[in-house]
Amino acid sequence: MMTYQDIARDPAIRTYISKADEALCALGFTEHSFPHASIVAKGAGYILDTLGYPEKDAELARIAGFMHDIGNIINRVDHSQSGAMIAFKLLSDLGFEPDEIATVVTAIGNHDEGNGAPVNHICAALILADKSDVRRSRVRNKDTIGFDIHDRVNYSTQKSTIQVDRERESIALKLTIDTKYSSVMSYFEIFLDRMLLCKKSADKLGYQFKLIVNHQILL
Repeated sequence: MMTYQDIARDPAIRTYISKADEALCALGFTEHSFPHASIVAKGAGYILDTLGYPEKDAELARIAGFMHDIGNIINRVDHSQSGAMIAFKLLSDLGFEPDEIATVVTAIGNHDEGNGAPVNHICAALILADKSDVRRSRVRNKDTIGFDIHDRVNYSTQKSTIQVDRERESIALKLTIDTKYSSVMSYFEIFLDRMLLCKKSADKLGYQFKLIVNHQILL
């Protein structure tokens, strides 16, 4: 099997991710390029590695994580489904086995909170890693006066980490938020659906999901 590193270096995949992010930039969305793809890939792999899943599963989670937003090259609407189809073609051309392709495609096609669900452990890890990537550096517009609520929430997040605690059987998203730019309630206002999907994803893995903001457990 090709590795995550092979996928991350593939010229075609990198081109499509870059062009997808250009489209989102034109629409005013936060960064969805290589930093986001790499963070999600590593986060998904970390979750499954820490939970003791086979290395092949963790590697497939990293591959799905790197490619999960590639469908934005077509349209933001239903980008998880279109991304799954693009991934199917790319991975087929690269010689992946059908079961590997099916696993990655299923995870990508179900990662979005609009219509997705943690249908398996790899998809659950991808969802948790994706929804935990909230950070100031994702904001493109640095003029705080012109921020919309998504910009404010991302800009206010000084630190975001996902932490697996096997002893307590919990998966925690820990955020440090500068309330000068956004309130905790604003975070809930735009990300509640994402947090509920994270809870379902942790449940799929047999763990409890916790949201901790400024050292306070909120969920």
